[in-house]
Amino acid sequence: MQTFSNRQVAAVTAALALLLLAWDVSGLDLATAHWFGGAGGFPLRDNGWLSEVMHDGARRLAWGFAVSLCVAVWWPLGPLRRLTFHRRLQLAVTPLLAVLAVSALKSVSSTSCPWGLADFGGVAHYTPHWGQVFMPDGGSGRCFPAGHAASGFAFVGGYFAFREAAPAIARRWLAASLLAGAVLGLGQQIRGAHFTSHTLWTAFICWCVAWAMDGLCARISASAMCADRGETA
Repeated sequence: MQTFSNRQVAAVTAALALLLLAWDVSGLDLATAHWFGGAGGFPLRDNGWLSEVMHDGARRLAWGFAVSLCVAVWWPLGPLRRLTFHRRLQLAVTPLLAVLAVSALKSVSSTSCPWGLADFGGVAHYTPHWGQVFMPDGGSGRCFPAGHAASGFAFVGGYFAFREAAPAIARRWLAASLLAGAVLGLGQQIRGAHFTSHTLWTAFICWCVAWAMDGLCARISASAMCADRGETA
């Protein structure tokens, strides 16, 4: 099995965007939130495993991994030695930009968390997140997209960094990043901190940031190669 070409990545990205929009208009966000909570709130909101291990612990682990990737730009170990300097830099910078993009959107969002809705004992009223511009839900907002899921999804850029030098590693890296983000996102959904769509859109945003960074890195690498040829000519 080969990695995706840029044309295939574009097709997959477009298809994912359509599927996400379809989910948004389906109304399934509220239905799935009711799997985990009711009028009395979310029973597992303060669960120790979900709040301390899956949330706080996983976040610290993710930041530690991000820092290690930054260090590995100059001192690579193991499979990172297969990457050029520019690709290692791409691998380190992409998660930081992905988290920044998710955080920026979250900071201006008027979408409230499920645990803040009247359906679950709060005061806000459910409104799809893309409809908040026209009809705010009346809550505290700043809950879209899912910030914690980015602790896993932000690393999908490893797929693009490795896909030419080591396709097998690229596929495993992508699978691990998606699995980590999905698990962390589900943990927050169980607590009532996010809707399913919040997690899905975080994955999409991180994917788009990673793809954009890959294109930028390819241009920089090509320019550097041309410059080197000019100097040696």
